[in-house]
Amino acid sequence: MIFVTGTDTDIGKTLVSAILTLGTRGQYWKPIQAGTEPTTDSKWIKEISQLPDEHFLPERYVLKTPMSPHAAAEIDNVEIQLSELKVPAGTNGKPLIVEGAGGLMVPINSKYFVIDLIKQLACPAVLVSKSGLGTINHTLLSLDALRKAGIPIAGVIMNGPKHRSNKLALEKYGRVEVVAEIEPLAEISRKTLQETYDQKLKWFAEEFIKK
Repeated sequence: MIFVTGTDTDIGKTLVSAILTLGTRGQYWKPIQAGTEPTTDSKWIKEISQLPDEHFLPERYVLKTPMSPHAAAEIDNVEIQLSELKVPAGTNGKPLIVEGAGGLMVPINSKYFVIDLIKQLACPAVLVSKSGLGTINHTLLSLDALRKAGIPIAGVIMNGPKHRSNKLALEKYGRVEVVAEIEPLAEISRKTLQETYDQKLKWFAEEFIKK
């Protein structure tokens, strides 16, 4: 099991999760889905990957509004309970890819944050970051938060056009390995996701997920 988190929202977590789920033929779980239009992340990954239903575990909370979970839950008159965010039955020993909502310090209720969910699940995290300007600050802050929480860091995945200087800076100052650089795909399809997995993330999955 691995938790896919990010330095921000719309940073590429769902794309990375789709690549890993398809490549490992594992299962995908989004504990908290905030925003259902035009679709949910689970449905999007299922459509793109063409994997059958058994590869997708049901969300614990599905909130209509694309906002921070605590705010979206308030609109829906729901209170998210950290104690209820446990891995659903039915993993059947398959690799499990868990995707968070937003970044690490996004609140899920009045007391807890996404980082508390990762800690509760007791699994390593892979941090998705953008490749361009601003990534050094955001990524180093996120790495620091993970370490202070005692969460194992599997590595960083940079999403966007390659940026050698930023990659070297993250590895040096973040004391972490950039395990993959995912450049913009000409199209997003089952074929391109599988190719990206084979070329960039297969070795990572075999070391950190398929154990």
